[in-house]
Amino acid sequence: MFYILHGDDVHSQRETLASLQRQLGDPDMLALNTTRYDGRKVSLSELQHVCDSMPFLSKRRLVIVDDLIKNKPAFLDELVEYLVHFPKSTGLVFLESDIIPANNRILQLAQSSELGYVKLHMLPEGNQLERWVRQRVKGEGGQISPRAAHLLAANVGSNLALMANEIEKLLLYKGAAVIEPEDVEKLCPYVAEASLFDMVDAVGNRHGKTAARLLHNKLAEGADPSRLFSMIVRQFRLLIQVKELAVAGCKPPEIAQKLHLHTFVTGKVYQQSTNFSQTQLEQIYAHLLEVDIGVKTGRRDILTALDLFIAGVAL
Repeated sequence: MFYILHGDDVHSQRETLASLQRQLGDPDMLALNTTRYDGRKVSLSELQHVCDSMPFLSKRRLVIVDDLIKNKPAFLDELVEYLVHFPKSTGLVFLESDIIPANNRILQLAQSSELGYVKLHMLPEGNQLERWVRQRVKGEGGQISPRAAHLLAANVGSNLALMANEIEKLLLYKGAAVIEPEDVEKLCPYVAEASLFDMVDAVGNRHGKTAARLLHNKLAEGADPSRLFSMIVRQFRLLIQVKELAVAGCKPPEIAQKLHLHTFVTGKVYQQSTNFSQTQLEQIYAHLLEVDIGVKTGRRDILTALDLFIAGVAL
């Protein structure tokens, strides 16, 4: 058979591929009979040669090709003709990171032929993402409340590999018990930092009372004042870096790559940077330096310094 797994949800594509590999027999023997190609570089003759080769001490051979259909339109017609007479001993998997158009001949052949299989993987959003979280937890033998699922979806986003890791942590922590919002807040760093993003938003919007309330909420929860201050410093340092790149014309994916940041964090910081001018961010950062010097020289205690910072930049 030949398989087309397409769409922007690469994580689910990999899981489908792993499931397929498990169905094809002994993993050690399959590894000896698995070949993977970059679709941008492989030639048609090279692909045909390996697909036609008999498997070694096994009934099946597996050939995986990344992004061939979208990158090699020149030989798609010949490939379609070849797939009609495809050897039954080989499984050929096309992994495509974009959606293949409905009028594509290989896609149409896969949909109409008993030898073909097509699955579209799209990143879930909104209610679909919350449903994905609930199904994932249930599939792993756990339970999660609707509010906890919403909290995870809202703060981790559609990065399903990261989401799967966060769910795994929560399941190890809770076992068969229901995962609640407080568990998510305790174990997931993106959720834990959400109130910090809210506080910085309040600062940027000059909502001093809101910023002060969020600050004292974190302190009341037991947050270490010194660590909280270092997180604020880091946040404004990121805002300066992201603002400079945004002004230079960079978009969030490029900024994430340049600064080695997670896409979720980059998106949040990019959005926040619109609340500030570069001059404002530089002035705030200079103010943070003054606060830091005052604390380290004993002229201010850290709690007073945090209050004065909020008052100085948000009121």
